[in-house]
Amino acid sequence: MLPLQDVTVVTLEQAVAAPFATRQLADLGARVIKIERPEGGDFARGYDTSVKGLSAHFVWLNRSKESLTLDLKHAAAADVLQRLLGRADVFVQNLAPGAADRLGLSAAALRARDPRLIVCNVSGYGTAGPYAAKKAYDLLVQSETGVVSITGTEDTPCRVGISIADIAAGMYAYSAVLTALIRRQSIGAGATIDLSLFDALIEWMGFPLYHTAYTGEELRRSGPNHVSIAPYGPFRAADGHIFLAIQNAREWVRFCGGVLGRPELHDDERFRTNEQRVRHRDALRTVIEGVFASLTVEDVAAQLERAQVAYARMNSVRQVLEHPQLGARGRWAEIGSEAGRLRAVKPPVTIDEVEPVMGDVPALGQHTGAILEELGFARDTIADWRKERVI
Repeated sequence: MLPLQDVTVVTLEQAVAAPFATRQLADLGARVIKIERPEGGDFARGYDTSVKGLSAHFVWLNRSKESLTLDLKHAAAADVLQRLLGRADVFVQNLAPGAADRLGLSAAALRARDPRLIVCNVSGYGTAGPYAAKKAYDLLVQSETGVVSITGTEDTPCRVGISIADIAAGMYAYSAVLTALIRRQSIGAGATIDLSLFDALIEWMGFPLYHTAYTGEELRRSGPNHVSIAPYGPFRAADGHIFLAIQNAREWVRFCGGVLGRPELHDDERFRTNEQRVRHRDALRTVIEGVFASLTVEDVAAQLERAQVAYARMNSVRQVLEHPQLGARGRWAEIGSEAGRLRAVKPPVTIDEVEPVMGDVPALGQHTGAILEELGFARDTIADWRKERVI
């Protein structure tokens, strides 16, 4: 039995945050009905054509869902939505600020009709405050929350290379819906969930916020290095870089004797504690790279393995695709799509005796006719709606 096989989710979603949350519900067996615009659908479908003509974002975020096209501004849409939501356990939306309310889909209105319904609203900046009406895209939220200010080199601030504001909000939406489903089993009532990309990323900024609030000091950008730990980051060997992250005294001792061949260094006054190593970071780098200069990355890795000191190589995305850890643990699966079979990564959480769904990526409107018939609409009506571009 799949954990969520008796749960139906109706979603008005686009881009990343809400689709990321609902895809994870679908992975666990929930029926997820995705309502899309007849013309173009979720705009993430058009981000690129890199996956056999499909968008990489859309393929990542929308497997195992059903696609229903519907013009929400048409008079007939209200009846369709009412019938759909009458069968739903969860309603998720991340439309532009105020759009759901204008469609009569506010949490108050929906839960007045069905007190057991769980309504999850995902917004950019929340439902109140001076930013409530602003549109929010990942880069903008990374900027507003200070993420960009602490990411990058001393000279150049950078956005994080993946959409972490959207992903953070999606994860909290997913966990909040699961929490609300458990709560409903206990008290018999649904819930209204409000979360924002801004608040989700503020939570992830906890360390910099507390650090600055109580010291008055802003964290400086340090590229791949760590502002308060050393040695931490890339170090040059003869044919490339190897990444170190030495975080305790035991590893430092093993590193000095077993890798550098200089056991006396761990008692050197400049390097004896982490704070002293950070203070003398440049001198420490000179010592380490002086030893690594005559060694290949593989030579250094072998010594680090023998000394039981943690390390990593910087893989390209192409190398990650063939990473031996993914292959050895069976982390790849195949899914279907209108472009044919595709390779996809399984969900990161494995549950004993639960196999994730890994269903097809839906074509735009693929399930419209079947869903509308299931809701009791006549085939003639459905055909007329197609002609009128209602669906």
